[in-house]
Amino acid sequence: MSEETYFERIVDVEKLAAFLEAELSPVDEYEVHHHQEGHSNETLFVTWGDDRLVIRRPPPGETADTAHDVLREYRVIDALQDTDVRVPKTYVASGDHDVLGSDFYVMGRVEGDVLRDGEPERFQNPEARQQIGYELVTNLARIHQVDYDAVGLEHGDFGYPPGFTERQVDRWSEQLMWAFDVTADEREVPELYDVMSWLKDNVPGDPPATLVHGDYKLDNVMYGPGADPEVVAVMDWEMSTLGDPLTDLGWMLSYWWDPKDPDPPRGDDTANDFMATDDYPTRRDLVDRYEELTGFSYDNDRFYRALAVYKLAGLGEMFFRRYLEGNSDDDMYPQMREGVPNLADRALRIIEGDEPL
Repeated sequence: MSEETYFERIVDVEKLAAFLEAELSPVDEYEVHHHQEGHSNETLFVTWGDDRLVIRRPPPGETADTAHDVLREYRVIDALQDTDVRVPKTYVASGDHDVLGSDFYVMGRVEGDVLRDGEPERFQNPEARQQIGYELVTNLARIHQVDYDAVGLEHGDFGYPPGFTERQVDRWSEQLMWAFDVTADEREVPELYDVMSWLKDNVPGDPPATLVHGDYKLDNVMYGPGADPEVVAVMDWEMSTLGDPLTDLGWMLSYWWDPKDPDPPRGDDTANDFMATDDYPTRRDLVDRYEELTGFSYDNDRFYRALAVYKLAGLGEMFFRRYLEGNSDDDMYPQMREGVPNLADRALRIIEGDEPL
């Protein structure tokens, strides 16, 4: 599928221009570009006169339930505008599918660096690398300290914390089964059934209840352009809800390379080669900082990190299904043929204590 064809599937530039003119104001300069760094919702960069905008919409084609809920994402970013959580400026959201063929929303573009494929030169020193880690966990603590009722993300409306952690295991098992309906014809991953069984038998009881990001990790935050690393925006909120904050911490840690880890397997979207240095804080350092800032105790590490890797496997298998159905042009999706089995093996290593905190 050519990029031009895929671009036309995700945006009608004339209809989008009419929408923005009605919602904002007429302008002389208008450009739209497809930003392809993410792997979930589609991101469009829009120049609208003097404004630099970002539009988020789900990918075309069938998607698993709630996996690409951009209106939910907009709601939480909009609610957090006046809190300590670093989020972009919100403009407008729309459920009118006559514009782009899907729900979408518009926010302001923030300038800075996302640390996905490497570090900017200004951060290539031990002090900056330590600060990168501590800024990351500090902003996670800020999310978990939000008074969610006060900002309009009410218990029962935006989320329901009781039973959240158990529902996470059930939900991601369902997502996997949705993907297996198609991917099993290509290859099977029986190890994921062993992980599924262990997680169901080891759900921790009585966790805290907070706002949960749902996809908090190093490359879902942006660091500002200054010499000292500072998080200026937390992105990708479509999985946010109210629930167990330790699921966020386990997710973040599952992406954090530690010097005692084996070399990360390729093709599972968790390997950041630039982190293979002793300059970064260890996972234990990050947990200590988190516990100090929040007052929560991070017990049951094997469960929370194994759950995180299990969810990564679920995402990867959904990506692989979309690739097989022709509903994505993302080069990473076909890599999930091997990437998901790698993740299944990693989850088992965590469960068995072979990849400790």
